[in-house]
Amino acid sequence: MDNVKISVVIPTRSRPALVIRALKSVLAQTLKPLEIIVVIDGPDEATLKALKSIKNEKLKIMALPENLGKADARNVGIKAASGEWIAFLDDDDEWLPEKLEKQIRAADKLPCPFPILASSIIGRTPKMDMVWPNRRPRPGEPVSEYLFVRNSLFKQDAGLLLTTTLMTKKSLLDEITFRNLKKHEDLDWILRAARLKGVCFEIVLEPLAVWYIEDQRASASRQYMWRHSLEWIRANQGLFTPRAYVGFIATSLAPQALGQGQWQAFPALFKEMFRYGAPRAMDLLLFMGMWLLPQHIRRAVRSLFKGRGIFKKSRKRESWMENV
Repeated sequence: MDNVKISVVIPTRSRPALVIRALKSVLAQTLKPLEIIVVIDGPDEATLKALKSIKNEKLKIMALPENLGKADARNVGIKAASGEWIAFLDDDDEWLPEKLEKQIRAADKLPCPFPILASSIIGRTPKMDMVWPNRRPRPGEPVSEYLFVRNSLFKQDAGLLLTTTLMTKKSLLDEITFRNLKKHEDLDWILRAARLKGVCFEIVLEPLAVWYIEDQRASASRQYMWRHSLEWIRANQGLFTPRAYVGFIATSLAPQALGQGQWQAFPALFKEMFRYGAPRAMDLLLFMGMWLLPQHIRRAVRSLFKGRGIFKKSRKRESWMENV
């Protein structure tokens, strides 16, 4: 384990307190990385000052002269990395202490030359913690179907590959770079990488990171830009199986449009589900449920299933990194 060389890449912009929290979670890892590359995406004196207050020889700060976007900021960090492995962390999330160690141990058991490792995460809201995913891709299951084909009404039963949990070989990232898109640059990379010969996915089914969701911070991934999503999936239809295409429309595009109050999108998206496949009864039920049941009712229904072990009760939380 001492010979494993891992570079950690954290893109950030205008969130100094959050990136310091993320950075401390990396410094607390049981398996120490070779280097931690924080890419400040454009002029940002407050973040630069905060990072310079952390005295650690592994920390490398790259302050870009202009804003490039998260995807290109990641690419800058990847190009500068000297490790064999690269692990990503978003600046508003954090890792649990054994994240890198447990993923490297899992990687040792994989026969493929380009493993992509992820893990379960704790999705943290002001009211509760949710842990998912609860399963790995099944043998032969396309990654797009793992992510978007749902066989129940519950999001926590779906697959998930969150960038903040991803670790893979630098050689793969040199070949398949992130594309600077208005949205879905992370998903776009995963689906393009999945087509490369020699790539395999492994998910450690244990929560190794915390994803802070449903708060008031600005995030491009949380904006309701459903038209951009529709343009993207149409342009990249070949990355999806017909079943996954339908699932993306039903469970991603529909709630985006609804969140923006775009009821006029209903007929267009309903028609879109039939454009590249035949929706199953579950797909139609999920799609209609998004439009007909308000979000607070859907959440109330989910709360009835706490006993399944998917949901955990809310508690007073303190970052385990405060004393690092």
